[in-house]
Amino acid sequence: MTETKKSLTRTLVGKVVSDKRAKTVTVLVERRVKHALYGKIVSLSSKYHAHDEKGEYKLGDVIEITESRPISKTKNWVVTRLVEKAPAV
Repeated sequence: MTETKKSLTRTLVGKVVSDKRAKTVTVLVERRVKHALYGKIVSLSSKYHAHDEKGEYKLGDVIEITESRPISKTKNWVVTRLVEKAPAV
C-alpha cells in the first residue's frame, strides 16, 4: 500500500511584485476561495517577503517559495524555484 507523505514545510506559488530590496523579493500569492455565507468564489491575496540570495528573480517572475526559519523581522520564506519567467517587454 503506497501512501503519499505530506510535506511538513509549506510551499506557495506567486508572482514577484517587488525586487528592490537586497536579497529579498516580495511575492504576491493569490488564492480563490468560496465565500462562507454567499457561496461566491472570491480572490484573496497575500504578500510574502522571500529570501533570494543571488538576486536572480525579477519583477513579474512566477516563483515557488518555501517556509523556513526566520531570516529577518518580516522574512521567513525562501525562494526554491522559478516556475515561469516574466515575458520580455
